[in-house]
Amino acid sequence: MTETILDVRDLRVAFGARRGEVTALRDVSFTLGRGRTLALVGESGSGKSVTSLSLMGLLPPNGRISGGQLLFTDRNGRTRDLSTLKQRDFRALRGPELSMIFQEPMSSLNPLFTIGDQIGEMLWLHVPMSDADRRKRVIEMLELVEIPAAASRVDQYPHELSGGMRQRVMIAMAIICEPRLLIADEPTTALDVTIQAQILDLMRRLQSDLGMSILFITHDMGVVAEMADDVAVMYAGAVVEEAPVDRIFDHTRHPYTQGLLASIPRPGRAHGERLVPIPGTVPPLTALPPGCAFAPRCPFSEPRCDKPVQLSRKAADHRAACILDTLPARPVPA
Repeated sequence: MTETILDVRDLRVAFGARRGEVTALRDVSFTLGRGRTLALVGESGSGKSVTSLSLMGLLPPNGRISGGQLLFTDRNGRTRDLSTLKQRDFRALRGPELSMIFQEPMSSLNPLFTIGDQIGEMLWLHVPMSDADRRKRVIEMLELVEIPAAASRVDQYPHELSGGMRQRVMIAMAIICEPRLLIADEPTTALDVTIQAQILDLMRRLQSDLGMSILFITHDMGVVAEMADDVAVMYAGAVVEEAPVDRIFDHTRHPYTQGLLASIPRPGRAHGERLVPIPGTVPPLTALPPGCAFAPRCPFSEPRCDKPVQLSRKAADHRAACILDTLPARPVPA
């Protein structure tokens, strides 16, 4: 059995609004094993980034965790509920235990400081060492993430680097303290396909070398197939399916996941063959339908879908929030 280092149980997050609170996450549950990669998948607005910010203690001032537990086991075997931690406790965890790569490096890096200073700040906060040793370690990290001429790049500013190199700087910053859990929030979205492949290869190698667990947030099912061991699919603020990656692709149990897979562009698609989009849009969090939130867009919806549907076990390692035990083939629009 793989050791579980992150156990998210019934997480609820609410945001203050003019007309009261809006619930952004509804009873989100999933687990992540040591050394494994869990992909958190879904359309924009499904709650992926809110989940990651909750884990890092970085919710905005109008957001709060209103229920559930975020159980994290550190490298010393101590399990703590992240939902109850004070900010000073989070500051001690960020870097050595938890770290995050943000989606857009240009807005995440400070343009007024060199990349060496920004990477080295994590060491300054958590690892006592001399300035010379810290600089040496930063250069080693730049070499580890395959930035050429690292000894000269260390004194450059973010605007002097390409997009791919800035993303490598973000990775170096995130892993310099060798965290137990790395959260990657769509780290390759702004990159071209070639650079994206290089970054994904780099992350896999670093995970193998450092033994990290990765929570990989994406909407790209192709990236999921390449990176993930396990997958949790989110829709309208809730997890609707969770399983190992091969079962997600080969034995889909939720119509939303089926729709995501059907809409992937594939090489070799016959001339004139259409992509199969999911009809409709994600409902606003202030106007969710009763019962299954996906029912208005689902080709298999029934009257009983207007009752609450819980995430339930469909197989030993497969859970889905659907009344159907098996899915028929998805209808192709005319």
